Formats: sequence, structure tokens, C-alpha cells
Amino acid sequence: MAKVYVSIGSNIERQKYITNSLDALADRFGALVISPVYESESVGFDGDNFFNLVVGLETSLSIAELSSCFRAIEDVNQRDRSGPKFGGRTLDLDILTYDDVIGVIDGVTVPRGEILTNAFVLLPLADIAADAQHPEKKMTYRQLWQQYSTGQKLWTVDFEWRGQSISAA
Repeated sequence: MAKVYVSIGSNIERQKYITNSLDALADRFGALVISPVYESESVGFDGDNFFNLVVGLETSLSIAELSSCFRAIEDVNQRDRSGPKFGGRTLDLDILTYDDVIGVIDGVTVPRGEILTNAFVLLPLADIAADAQHPEKKMTYRQLWQQYSTGQKLWTVDFEWRGQSISAA
């Protein structure tokens, strides 16, 4: 079984689509390790604020199969792919890491570059995998977060899933 970290983001009906994604992932993969939910301003375009989090899961699916599964979850949740790359979205699921695999596998780059450039990816990853090492940098996510300095603002938001608080502001 591969250990996978996945980023989840939404800036359209955020509560609904984040909940839907967690339901779909738990139904498909079982136990999830879930970071707090963060709110952040949109990056790369003017738009509504995003909710972002990172989920850890285990799977026997290949990277290609996992990518296809995530795309299907996005599609069921009305993901519109016709707009610009940086734009509003109901749901965005991205494979951040797949074990310690490095490279472009079946069109998916792992580890995903956004780990090192976006606070809304790195902080929730550090929350749930602080002592895990970035496959290329050979530094823990805690160390990477401690060195992070781009000034992106994000804050935790109250979020409840399946009757449990997974984050509190």
C-alpha cells in the first residue's frame, strides 16, 4: 500500500464540496488523516477565498488510477475545466506525494511543486506529516514550514465533518 498525501481545495460552495470530497475519499479509501481546514485568499487570480486542507490515505492504486479516481470525484462535484488554469472551482484534488516517488509518472508530477510554494499546501501537510520527509529536499515538512516565508496569509476555519470537528478557528 502506498502512503499518499492529497491537497483539497474549493472556493465555490466550499463547505459542500469539501464535505463531498471527504465523503468520497473515506468511502473509497477508508481511514483518512485530515489536516485542519484553512481559508486563504485566491492565488494567481481575483476570486473568492478558498478552503484548503491535506488528507493522508493509503492505497493500492497506481498513480494513474489514483489521478483518474480524483478526476472522477471532481467531475461528480461539478468541476468545470473549461476556464483558465487559475480560476474558481468547486473542487480540486491534487496528489502531493505518493510514497517517496520522484518524477513525472503517468502525467503526474510527484512530489507536487506547490508543496514548496504555497502556504495553503505546506502548512496543512506539516500539520499531519510533520516528521515525514519531502522526497527531494530530504527535509521534514515541519522544517520546510519553519523556513517558509512568502507571506501568504491563511487561517483556520471551523469545519465539521461526519459530526466531528476537524478544525476550529
